[in-house]
Amino acid sequence: MSNFYHEITPLTPNDCFMVFDRLKSKFNFPVHFHEEYELNFIENAKGAKRIVGDNIQMIDDLDLVLVGSNLPHSWLNYESSYQDIHEITIQFHKDLFDDKFLQRNQLSFIRNLLERSSRGISFSTETIKNIKPRLIALSKKSGFDSVIELISILHDLSVSRNAQILTSSSFMNENGNFNSRRIEKAFEYMRANYNKDISLDDIAKIVNMAEVSFSRFIKKRTGKTFVDSLNDIRLGHASRLLIDTTLTISEVSFKCGYNNLSYFNRVFKKKHNCTPKEFRENYSGTRTFV
Repeated sequence: MSNFYHEITPLTPNDCFMVFDRLKSKFNFPVHFHEEYELNFIENAKGAKRIVGDNIQMIDDLDLVLVGSNLPHSWLNYESSYQDIHEITIQFHKDLFDDKFLQRNQLSFIRNLLERSSRGISFSTETIKNIKPRLIALSKKSGFDSVIELISILHDLSVSRNAQILTSSSFMNENGNFNSRRIEKAFEYMRANYNKDISLDDIAKIVNMAEVSFSRFIKKRTGKTFVDSLNDIRLGHASRLLIDTTLTISEVSFKCGYNNLSYFNRVFKKKHNCTPKEFRENYSGTRTFV
């Protein structure tokens, strides 16, 4: 997965899921992956290229895909002079549903759906037309009712006809286990301390390796340097604060471990192809965290 961008989503451990409902004029996010499951609905972007794992397809007027945890995906090559692409993105934690919960008979269809989503699932036009109004309504709900509705939507998708598995099993076998305990430990520490000064030496000690060895190790395992990996985590938190709070750009920068505002602006723009201010404006459409 070294060629793919590891997205740290704005979802926090206290959220069940989040919904973004927005209009846009183009797709500009690179091929990426994240731990969370993602259900992505798109309309009015016929001819755009959808990449899920090793599957590449041109999409039709309506597109709905469930992407499993850590599966690379992106929508590319479509631009309009109008903001007429309608996109609804739902992201939920990979452990939102406990394994024991999913073992119950009544949940077996959802369990099967989530297992199949590890290779990506594309749903039929008929299914999308049925589900579309509920996805739109979900972005306007909150609290307990919205969690029940998400479960209901997932169940209906799990029993829908003519769904298509997207990614080949050989791709999954090659890319499924790119982490190790040491990498997990390093990332756990970075996630817990992202707002503090963290040096390469600090992390190397945590995983009991020499600095140079760990530097090579993290690059080989993730395709990113230590600094890039730490920036990914910090920028994930920064994205959430920009979307979900009225903190100034400077306050967001400081809260995410950046003491230098111009450096924060620079690394943010490099990752998102826009400034923090533009990012905040881009996400001014309906957004709901549950």
